[in-house]
Amino acid sequence: MHGPGMIKVTRLNGKEFVLNAELIQFLEETPDTVITLLNHEKVVVKESVDEVVQRVIAYSRSIRAFPT
Repeated sequence: MHGPGMIKVTRLNGKEFVLNAELIQFLEETPDTVITLLNHEKVVVKESVDEVVQRVIAYSRSIRAFPT
């Protein structure tokens, strides 16, 4: 597991890195996936928009999960 709010994504050069999901402002497919952060920095990744959204949803669910 990564740190709080972190999702793993891959740059176009194949290098993986973790990104704070809470800093994502919006996603675009142009056709590459462009992630625009709240500070207006743009990151281009190999994952599709749907894959990034699924990782953000999984992160979001994990912070809302209650121990059983």
